[in-house]
Amino acid sequence: MSGYGVVIPAFNAATTIAETLRSVVAQSIEPDAIVVVDDGSTDDMAAVINALDLKVRLLRQENAGPGSATTRGVAALSTPFIATLDADDLWLPTKIEEQLTHFRLFPKTSGVFTHWCNFRHDRPDAPEAVTVPGWSRSTMMIRREVFDVVGPIVDPPGGRGEMIDWIARAREEGLVLDMLDEALTLRRIRPGSLSYGRDATRDRGYLEVARLAMQRARNRAERS
Repeated sequence: MSGYGVVIPAFNAATTIAETLRSVVAQSIEPDAIVVVDDGSTDDMAAVINALDLKVRLLRQENAGPGSATTRGVAALSTPFIATLDADDLWLPTKIEEQLTHFRLFPKTSGVFTHWCNFRHDRPDAPEAVTVPGWSRSTMMIRREVFDVVGPIVDPPGGRGEMIDWIARAREEGLVLDMLDEALTLRRIRPGSLSYGRDATRDRGYLEVARLAMQRARNRAERS
């Protein structure tokens, strides 16, 4: 029941990947496997990972986006459960344990997410007090077969919105996705990251996600 693997898509994350990986291996239930997918990095992230002396499988690909990197990492795992995490975010030590407990209590659940809170890049020990539902890659844990049903995580133009699209597709398939009330994930806020601030070029991905959702809705209506 408890076997799980972790997928971390990473791009130029040399300054954060060590801290992120330490939060994974510090889980109260250890992972069976950890896969980091290097999405075309140009920094020394690989050297940082190798220096940690952890059991991490490092895959490399040309830069294609975090959705593509996540999908490749998932394909490399065969564990019953898969948890995903961005390369600059952190898990609190009982995050996985509480998600697995929820799966055991609610066997019809396909995915479990957690609340999260932000922290300033250099202050992981001082997260913000406000917590919000984290419908995101960093909070997600799913049953392995969910990816077979929903399909790959697709990177929209601009690089933002891929998880909104994937979660929407999962719900359209009738899959049960639950949210834990507790904040068990910490989201790093740092200038230059893909999710930092508003950016018209990057934000166009949200428009594409909305367009695709409306198109799927029209297709369903036409079939009914």
